[in-house]
Amino acid sequence: MSSLSAPSAVPAAIPTAVSGSRAALWLIGTALVALAVYYFVGVDQGAVSVFGNDMHVHEFVHDARHFLGFPCH
Repeated sequence: MSSLSAPSAVPAAIPTAVSGSRAALWLIGTALVALAVYYFVGVDQGAVSVFGNDMHVHEFVHDARHFLGFPCH
């Protein structure tokens, strides 16, 4: 006889109910963050930046731009 016991059952995940308005807020917030990230990585060119002619953002994301296929020079 084996001393190993049968694995115990894992309890199923219980779904959490989220109201429509709360889901819409999460969707809007996620979309705004995604657009901000897209701007900083893909659109911001430093010299024509919305935040002045400061090259810090451009240089910070320079390698990520090339990795993602965004041309910058």
